[in-house]
Amino acid sequence: MSTKLLLAVLCIIAVFSCKKHEYTLIIRGATVYDGSGKPGYVSDVAINADTIAAIGNLSNAIAKQEIQAKGLALSPGFIDAHSHHERGMFGMRDMPACVSQGITTIVVGQDGGSHFPLSDYFKEIEAKPVAVNVASYSGHNTLRDSVIVGDYKRFCTPEEIEKMKLMLKQDMEAGALGLSTGLEYDPGIFSDPAEVIELARIAQQFNGRYISHIRSEDRYFWKAINEIINIGKEANIPVQISHTKLAMKSILGQSEKLINKLDSARAASINITADIYPYTFWQSTMTVLFPARNFKDRREAEFALREITTPEGVLIGSYSLDTSYVGKTLGEISSLRKTDPPKTLMDLIADVETRKGDESVIVTSMDERDIAAIMKWPHTAICSDGSGVGRHPRGYGSFTKILRYYVREQKVLSLEEAIHKMTALSAENIGIEKRGKISVGDYADLVLFDPNMVADQATPQHPQLQSTGIEKVWVNGVAVYEQGKTVGVYPGKVIRGMVIR
Repeated sequence: MSTKLLLAVLCIIAVFSCKKHEYTLIIRGATVYDGSGKPGYVSDVAINADTIAAIGNLSNAIAKQEIQAKGLALSPGFIDAHSHHERGMFGMRDMPACVSQGITTIVVGQDGGSHFPLSDYFKEIEAKPVAVNVASYSGHNTLRDSVIVGDYKRFCTPEEIEKMKLMLKQDMEAGALGLSTGLEYDPGIFSDPAEVIELARIAQQFNGRYISHIRSEDRYFWKAINEIINIGKEANIPVQISHTKLAMKSILGQSEKLINKLDSARAASINITADIYPYTFWQSTMTVLFPARNFKDRREAEFALREITTPEGVLIGSYSLDTSYVGKTLGEISSLRKTDPPKTLMDLIADVETRKGDESVIVTSMDERDIAAIMKWPHTAICSDGSGVGRHPRGYGSFTKILRYYVREQKVLSLEEAIHKMTALSAENIGIEKRGKISVGDYADLVLFDPNMVADQATPQHPQLQSTGIEKVWVNGVAVYEQGKTVGVYPGKVIRGMVIR
């Protein structure tokens, strides 16, 4: 080879070797909290299409878009381990309640209620995607409603159980994460524990999981905890306690006892986990205050308003028969109706039952110290249990309240611990891959926020106020929220369970 030709070749090699890497997006200089629970570190992060392409010093790289993020925190997108944000989802596809607090994935089909068949639901989402990713469990109450003949206030027959098994198999094949139950709700409250175990075994055959609104969060709490532990043991399946709470005066302060019980179960090779939201009040129906469904039993009403909550602790979230009640407490309505609180509670339920109305209540019944203790348990992930159309502020504020109150103000969790519980731990507990961490090759679900300013704004009086301090949110590499507004794009995907056939 001549000297001139050799020099030409060397020049070509030099040109190509000096060519800068080019990416779709580079986020420069953020403090990266990668979801692992390790302390944050300053780094650049590059994205190509829907994937995290590079992490590190990318000063020699270029991108079609670059963001200077010095002083801001970059974390994986938050995964809502127990969500009801699918309610009204197709009417607000930009999902403001989610993305404004950093949620990029919602896990639905909770409390035993899901769409059936899930295959059709997933097709609907793929035909009309939304701004966030959606995963779903298959709901026991949905299956039970579909197969039970006649009176549902009984155990299922073997034939009905077999029909439910076939339906669950169909959902698992479609990509359900597993089986969810709402054992404090109709009709699941009337099920035999053996029925639930049989169905859990079907989910286990498909590498699925079990998640439960347990049979009682107050009167029969410890029996309900024993039941979910036993389901994990008998079905050999990972089990998760939904929106974990101690919700009755006589069991307040017993979170240490609960954690010790769960740790003992894990030591016995039962994979039990939990999720929690950061409020001392829950939202459900008035009927759950009567586990025996004896709505005319005054002693039960008196017990609920003495041992679980108070008339001032019951806030009406919805009441279709008289919307003027919404936002008032049971105590206030009692004064208006000139009946004492137990009778008022019974009468409100009776009216709804007779006139086929709808109702919901927000009930204060937990202790802040129990919430903090359960939240700190290493196997507790974060959830909202909320929706974009509910009156409970959890729908718009759960994740940012964690960052404001439990991290910055109360220091219950470090920032890296909180992010781990919102991301990688949630992904691990529900069994999804390539999300929940900032790692090369994973999907680019990301949240950029100001850790010194991020805060929830939603309250029971104003439940749909958006959080502050969330600077930008990406789902599958596409910006869906910036400058305090949704972008109006819909890059969310269906996340299916890791089915083993």
